[in-house]
Amino acid sequence: MYAEGVAEMAGRIRDEDIALVRERTSIAEVISDTVTLKSAGAGNLKGLCPFHDEKSPSFNVSPARNVWYCFGCGAGGDAIKFLMDAEHLSFVESVERLAARAGLQLRYVEDDRSAPRTRPQQGQRQRLVAAHAAAVEFYRAQLGAAGARPAREFLARRGFDRAAAERYGCGFAPDAWDLLTKHLRQQGFTHDELVTAGLSRPSRSGTLIDRFRRRLLWPIRDLTGDVIGFGARKLFDDDDGPKYLNTPETPLYKKSHILYGIDQAKREIAKQGKVVVVEGYTDVMACHLAGVPTAVATCGTAFGGDHISVLRRVLFDSDERAGEIIFTFDGDAAGQKAALRAFEDDQRFVGRTFIAVGPDNMDPCELRLAKGDLAVRDLVARREPLVDFALRHAINRYDLDTVDGRVEAMRRAAPLVAKIKDREKRPEYVRKLAGDLGMEIEPVQRAVLAAASGQPAGGAPAPARGGPVAPTVDSPQSLVEREALKLAVQEPVLAGPMFDAVEASAYRHPVHEAVRAAIAAAGGVVAATGGAVWIEQVRDACADLAGQALVGELAVEPLRIDGEPDPRYVSVTLAQLQWGSVTGRIKDLKSKIQRINPVSNKDEYFALFGELLSLEQHARALREQAAGGL
Repeated sequence: MYAEGVAEMAGRIRDEDIALVRERTSIAEVISDTVTLKSAGAGNLKGLCPFHDEKSPSFNVSPARNVWYCFGCGAGGDAIKFLMDAEHLSFVESVERLAARAGLQLRYVEDDRSAPRTRPQQGQRQRLVAAHAAAVEFYRAQLGAAGARPAREFLARRGFDRAAAERYGCGFAPDAWDLLTKHLRQQGFTHDELVTAGLSRPSRSGTLIDRFRRRLLWPIRDLTGDVIGFGARKLFDDDDGPKYLNTPETPLYKKSHILYGIDQAKREIAKQGKVVVVEGYTDVMACHLAGVPTAVATCGTAFGGDHISVLRRVLFDSDERAGEIIFTFDGDAAGQKAALRAFEDDQRFVGRTFIAVGPDNMDPCELRLAKGDLAVRDLVARREPLVDFALRHAINRYDLDTVDGRVEAMRRAAPLVAKIKDREKRPEYVRKLAGDLGMEIEPVQRAVLAAASGQPAGGAPAPARGGPVAPTVDSPQSLVEREALKLAVQEPVLAGPMFDAVEASAYRHPVHEAVRAAIAAAGGVVAATGGAVWIEQVRDACADLAGQALVGELAVEPLRIDGEPDPRYVSVTLAQLQWGSVTGRIKDLKSKIQRINPVSNKDEYFALFGELLSLEQHARALREQAAGGL
């Protein structure tokens, strides 16, 4: 568990330093590196969850409390937990990364107080990122050397000057077997680290040599801007390797998740609600320099589901704000095949998908060279819906002058129309397809309906993660119980002794009761200072799994008040909480009194009657106190 990780590592990084990292970290900034966030009201933010597929944003961030929670899958925590889950880091690696981001120097201690207090080894990810950063500087310096002339000429022929090369960190792997390896070893990186990073590889003789040699290099960065790999382009005819050679799969570099240029494009993608998917590094550079700053490219693999997940989060591609995804595949057979494969993934986007094919099948880089920046912008502006391209490609394979050709084309195209996720558009595409085929509308309509019945449009929503479901508000009493718990979790300093003074018996819902017990077990509200640490303490003290999930919800759910809560609001809420509990007890007493014989059970009858009178008096006082209402 996360709490166990904190306890385990607290002896290595000082507790006060961990607390300072939490305090100095803006959780909104950290999460915005991965997820596009929009206002959710009451100072909260929301976005598409990075941990499960969803069409409507259920991922909530509370900057005031530096916590996040997803109402869809139940994941939640602070900035440290987010990095642990999103980037598969250890607790120490997450703290170190946030400390570096905040400009904080961490202090380390040993469990054995008599042992020398030396700084422990950095986490693996931090070491591999540092090795890549050093490699970037090495390769960039080599680009100016005499032996790198072919690399500089390659860039110049494609319209990229020195400034462009520097902007994208282009470099050159020299004609040497182990120059980079020796350079990095001198900087303290180990044999195993260089192999794990994919920067070096063992030779046949067993010695360590550079992975890239005599090639033009592009550093590949993740969403946060860290270099995690390289793309290398062949320059010499006697190089018998592939045209492009990329970093192999490593703990950092997962090609199915990586999009080249995403670090520079992500803010414009989020701002414009649009992304342009191109095929290569030079195409990304050409688009950005031509005024299309939303371009990205895959790295040595086909565009797939993991890429879609990354783009949807950056696009904020949801029911609230559908984005545009524009593919610029080549017009050749391979490009057409890629476009049709992209249409198969169309259902996974909420937004609309388009294709832009350059004149004479030129890619964006070639188009910029031949016709200038404006031509690249026009290419994107003249995009057409991907479904139109797919339908045209499907029917163009058949001879529409024959009956057999028209029927076969209809059979081929009907499933494509049936896959259109916007069902209101399907009738129009049925009519369009019938017109393109030169057929009556009825047989085309039947074919589309048959295809739709075989594979329904859209998919079932992704199942939430396993585990219990937190309680929903199903009564006025449950509503006020939830509000009281939100005050304790979000505003413990304000709730203070007033909250602790209300007994756990005031909570009727069993999960609410479990959270109330956890608050008490964590030391009570009166001793809490608030923030992510307090929320984690309550979560860890809760033995009920549904209660643990509810704590995450309560941490980000807005209070039911306009403006900032004050002591009066706390008093009113707690009075309403107790009033609901007291009136419930009054009902129980009245029912019990009616069942008792006042003659044969005189003592019990008058005892219960006295308790009833006292509770009714208490209920009247609470009702007056709670008159403000929720």
